Amino acid sequence: MIVVLLNVYLVILFCLVRFRIVPFNLFWKISPVVVLLLLLIGLFIPMNWGAPQGPALVVRNSVAIVPNVAGEVVEVPVQANTPIKAGDTLFRIDPVPYQAKLDALQAQLHLSQLRLSEKTRLQTSSAGRAYDVEQAQAEVAQLQAQVTGAKWDLDKTVVRAPAGGYVTNLALRAGARVANLPLSPVMAFIDTSETIIGVEIPQIDARYIEPGQPVEVTFKFEPGTVYSGKVESVLQAVATGQTQTSGAAVTSKAIQTLPFVVRVKLDDAEFAKRLPAGSTGDAAIFTDHVSAAHFIRKVLLRQIAITNYINPL
Repeated sequence: MIVVLLNVYLVILFCLVRFRIVPFNLFWKISPVVVLLLLLIGLFIPMNWGAPQGPALVVRNSVAIVPNVAGEVVEVPVQANTPIKAGDTLFRIDPVPYQAKLDALQAQLHLSQLRLSEKTRLQTSSAGRAYDVEQAQAEVAQLQAQVTGAKWDLDKTVVRAPAGGYVTNLALRAGARVANLPLSPVMAFIDTSETIIGVEIPQIDARYIEPGQPVEVTFKFEPGTVYSGKVESVLQAVATGQTQTSGAAVTSKAIQTLPFVVRVKLDDAEFAKRLPAGSTGDAAIFTDHVSAAHFIRKVLLRQIAITNYINPL
């Protein structure tokens, strides 16, 4: 853009000199350099503060699916990369061992309840001890708790989707044996209920960014189009500023100036929902400062949107 503006000035200057409106003296000879410095110092450098621009990335929450119970998989009705709703079945584990355990506990509970009823009648007729009744009540309560746990285990043999989304890279098949170990997930579930769009802004340009400011974003997934949105938040930490608990003393390391990440939300919720995870683009944030440069930033962003038709990077 600065080259375009400078070329426009040169064309105007050429016309003024050509038609002898201004003399071609030393002042007009060095005027392009003066105009270039004025554009840089007075407009384009402050534009990075008032309307910062940075690369945008669409990410989605990924849930590692780990079953709560172990067993043999008997059915995998879900298909990879197919949208599903929250609560839809991902796969089923053989319920026979868990059903058998539940039946056994329910039989024991029924017997314990009969014994409790008998001991209660004996105590009422002064032919039994209160201790025996209390012991029977404790056995019944313990078995009821075990039955509740067995029902929960049986219900968890059907593994369901935690939210709306889809399963990707699906390799699980019927006949496989799964375990309820946190380090052994059996599939990756991509949650599409929320679209997260992050914009990387250099630290020197992020000073005036605040939630609620307008944003414009263009994606390579949809070249030639600019979408509006709002700033949701500025993430208050990057990796270089993170410390972890350890037994070691402070270890010096190379300090890197990483960009800050700004989370934005698009006004077009339906389009945001359609964006694949990993979609990239460019975004401009319009702060309350250097308003004169906002128009130029809008033009630059639309130039990027058009070149996205042929620019793969």
